[in-house]
Amino acid sequence: MAEKDTVREQIIEAAKKRFSHFGYAKTTMAEVAADCSMSPGNLYRFFPGKLDIAEAIASAAHEEHLKELRKLIQAPGKSGRDRLRDFFFEELRHTYHMLEKNPRIHEMASVIACERPQYSNWMLANERKILVEIFDEAERRGEFRTHDKEFTAEMFQSATMKFHYPQLWSKLTLPKLERELDGVLKLLVDGLYAQAAHHNAGQAA
Repeated sequence: MAEKDTVREQIIEAAKKRFSHFGYAKTTMAEVAADCSMSPGNLYRFFPGKLDIAEAIASAAHEEHLKELRKLIQAPGKSGRDRLRDFFFEELRHTYHMLEKNPRIHEMASVIACERPQYSNWMLANERKILVEIFDEAERRGEFRTHDKEFTAEMFQSATMKFHYPQLWSKLTLPKLERELDGVLKLLVDGLYAQAAHHNAGQAA
């Protein structure tokens, strides 16, 4: 790893500890610099501001999360329905447990969402790519039928947004959220199966 990348990682780790313990708002760039044994001026050579550090932290966590999602959907022997359920339940449980373990992450995530809306769009677009892969495979196997997979993925995200960021929208316990998510997914996926059945019947006629 290049020296510049090593320093960036050091800054990110120091900021993560600060944000987790004191919160995003109460952490200053000068404090992060001191934790890294550098001057504030030197810190600004690597990150223009505190929000840029927060985004780097969130991006690294998101990339790791995407890897876990891909592992889930690539597991052999699962139907499209199973893969969709695994995907959305992992989304729910991942975020729920992360915020339960460290509620101050919520503060940082809220600031990023407010100040950098394009970042949230980037995250959702990455996740839609995985959903489209699920739809492609399920259609190849004759399970689902959808005319526009990107649109369908976006609508799945819209319908399940409450479960993507559970503590932002609800005070329900995880089991109750899982029960609701199960019901929502059943309605959505049944619609895909119905489209496939209608298409197959039309071809057979």
